[in-house]
Amino acid sequence: MAFFQKLIQKFTDDKSKDNDKGKDSSKGSAQPYYGTIKPDPNFNANRDAAALQKAIETKGVDETAITDILASRTNAQRQEIKAAYERDTGKETLEILRSHYEDVVLALLMTPAQFDAHELKQAMKGLGTKEKVLCEILGTRSNQEIRLIKAAFKEAYGEELEHDIKGDTSGCFQTALLALCKATRSEDSNIDDGLAKSDAKALFEAGEKRLGTVSSVFIDILTSRSEAQLCKIFKQYEKIGTQGFNNAVEHELSGDLEDCLMTLVKAAWNKPAYFAERLHLAMKGAGTNCSTLTRVLVSRSEKDLLKIIQEYKRIYGKTLQEAILVSQTLRKQKLFHWR
Repeated sequence: MAFFQKLIQKFTDDKSKDNDKGKDSSKGSAQPYYGTIKPDPNFNANRDAAALQKAIETKGVDETAITDILASRTNAQRQEIKAAYERDTGKETLEILRSHYEDVVLALLMTPAQFDAHELKQAMKGLGTKEKVLCEILGTRSNQEIRLIKAAFKEAYGEELEHDIKGDTSGCFQTALLALCKATRSEDSNIDDGLAKSDAKALFEAGEKRLGTVSSVFIDILTSRSEAQLCKIFKQYEKIGTQGFNNAVEHELSGDLEDCLMTLVKAAWNKPAYFAERLHLAMKGAGTNCSTLTRVLVSRSEKDLLKIIQEYKRIYGKTLQEAILVSQTLRKQKLFHWR
């Protein structure tokens, strides 16, 4: 629990008041950067590996030292630390730290592709499927990221990601996921106005204009067009539809397919706001979904976590850090109550 809280504090350290907000100091001032974790300019993998070994071998384990090392380095730097530690000790870093901190360490010491593959496998493991995890990962990653995830999945589990999806999902939801797995979605930032108008018309005619919904049209368009193109389609739809496109999807579709396609819609409009909502829902109600909390914070820590923090406050009227503190306090109280 303590390690988890320290980890979360490190990754959500809002540096929005810093003068270098939005700039990656490792790449110069021209490149905008909205992550909360930046490369350590004085990084030394061997030194960190030695410090990690000392922290692990300390009686009771030095959680503060471990957190300072792992949560203050980029994923690429953590991979170097992991390699140096295993070379020097002959021990598996993942297994040693996992025995103390459960699955939190997987997010830190696996590559992003390996961890996403792990999360997808866990979502389809055993009875029941965590459909929202499938939607979140496959609906928000780039084509290159999905290709790397598929390769990592095959290496770790000896089978294709698509094989598991076919075995654990069905119908139009399965069709949408398999379309995203192809990693052929347009990523062109240029907008085709003519195509946007024809797509908006096709979506209207496949949904609002008729009795019954042609789901295949929604799947084909939403899983193939770029995020920039989708935003143009949504604006064109407002001109011909009786409701906004978000409401149209909610009205025309249902269940897992609705969740999957709404992920694409929300991510296209405002990806940081989508992840802010995922974090909010992970802390809403009885108990905190630590898996979602960890996955989102770590996976976005080198991409857009600063923006997510800003969106969270704008949407929910309190800081993400405050929300996490409250959820963890309630979780501790609940654990204490049941002891």
